[in-house]
Amino acid sequence: MIGVEPGRLDDQQLMKELETIHRTRHSTLLHGSNDALHAHNERMAQLEGEYLRRHPRRVITSGRTRSGAREREPQGE
Repeated sequence: MIGVEPGRLDDQQLMKELETIHRTRHSTLLHGSNDALHAHNERMAQLEGEYLRRHPRRVITSGRTRSGAREREPQGE
């Protein structure tokens, strides 16, 4: 495992870890080795899984659902 086990992080530490891994995602995808990308994928899945475990009733924005996205007006028209 890379880093501290997500279940051992407090809420503030978990959010900081999530913010960091999301911020570095694009760079890792474009320029990281296959091993770095694999490690990044695993860590991101662990952190996101822990967040979802802690927040099963998180607020879902309607525009971030499939049906909500379909209701948006097309851009540029």
